[in-house]
Amino acid sequence: MSLWGRARDQWRQLRNSLLADPRFQKFAVDFPLFRPIAQRRSRALFDLLAGFAYSQVLYTTVKLGLIDMLQARPLSPADLAARLGWPPSRCDRLVKAAVSLDILELTDGGLVTLGQHGAALAGNPWIARFILHHDLLYDDLADPVALLSGAKKDCKVKDFWSYGDQHNATAYTALMAASQQAVAAEVLAAYDFGRHRHLIDVGGSNGTFLAAAATRHPDLRLSLFDLPAVAELARTNLGDRVQIHGGSFLTDDLPAGPDVATLIRIAHDHDDEAVLRIFAAIRRMLPAGGVLILAEPLSGRAATAPITDAYFELYFAAMGQGRTRTPQQLAAMAATADLSLHTVAKTKRPVVASVLQFTAI
Repeated sequence: MSLWGRARDQWRQLRNSLLADPRFQKFAVDFPLFRPIAQRRSRALFDLLAGFAYSQVLYTTVKLGLIDMLQARPLSPADLAARLGWPPSRCDRLVKAAVSLDILELTDGGLVTLGQHGAALAGNPWIARFILHHDLLYDDLADPVALLSGAKKDCKVKDFWSYGDQHNATAYTALMAASQQAVAAEVLAAYDFGRHRHLIDVGGSNGTFLAAAATRHPDLRLSLFDLPAVAELARTNLGDRVQIHGGSFLTDDLPAGPDVATLIRIAHDHDDEAVLRIFAAIRRMLPAGGVLILAEPLSGRAATAPITDAYFELYFAAMGQGRTRTPQQLAAMAATADLSLHTVAKTKRPVVASVLQFTAI
C-alpha cells in the first residue's frame, strides 16, 4: 500500500473514532463552526433511516394517479380527497408527506399542485412506470437479510424477468422500452455511429434504440438480436427498416456483417460468466477494428453510487442475477475476448447510462 493509502486509512480510523464519541458529537453541535456540518450529517443519517418511508410516499402518489391528476390543474385538499374517496384527514396526511419530499406543493392560495419532483415525473413518465413496478421489489424486500444473503430463492422480480421461458416477454419489453428513449439519447449523443456501415443492437428489446438510431443515421444498416418472443415484438415495431434476428446471445452465434455492436443495459443484468460469453460472441462477430458500444450505469462513481451500488444491487439480488461494475472491471472482462477499452465517454446523465467504447483487436 502506498504512503498516501496508509495516511487515508489512518484518517478514516481517526474520523470514525471521533464520530462515534458522544463527547465529540456534543462538541460538534455546540461549536458554531462545526454545527452546520453536524446538522447536515445528522440529517443524512436520518434520511437513511427514513428512506423506506420516502419511497412509499412516492409510490403512493404515483399509484393513485396524483401526478397526472394535478398536472391538469391544482386542486383544493377537499376536492383531492373527494376524487380519491378518502377521508380528508387521511388525504391531508399523504399531501403533507408528499409536500415534504417536494413531490407535491401547496400554492399560496392553499391548493395542492405538483412540486419539483412531481413535475419532473410528469415529464418523464417512464420513471413512473418503474415506480409502479416496484410493488414486486417491495414484496421481495420484506426480508432484506434473506434477500441479500441468498437465502430467499423465490422472488417476484426474478419471476418477472424470467427470460428463459419468456412468459413475461411483452410486459418486461414494455417496461424496458419506457426508459429506452432516455438511454438512446445519451448513447447517440456520446458516440457517432455515422462512421459505420452496419449496426447491430444485441439484446435490442423492442427496437426503441434502433428507431432513434435510424432517425439520426438514415443511411446506416441496422440489425437487432434478441430472444425470439422479444424479436417478434421488435419486428412489429420496426417493420422492414431493421433486420430482426431471434436467438440467445448466451448460446447462439450472432449474425455476421456488422462493424459496430451495441450492448445497452445488458451486461449489468447478467452474472460474470454470462457477460464473458456475451463479449466472446460479439468478438466472434465483429471484424478486427470493429467497435462495441456498451451503455449502462457504472459502479464506483460518487455521482451515481447510491443508485448503482445500493438500489441496483438490491434489485439484482431480487432478480437473482446481475451486478453493477466499474469501467475497469468491464475492461478486464472484455479483454478476455480481445475487446480493448478505448474510451469511457462522458454523458449528460450518467445515472441513466455511461458509454464505453471497445475495439476488437
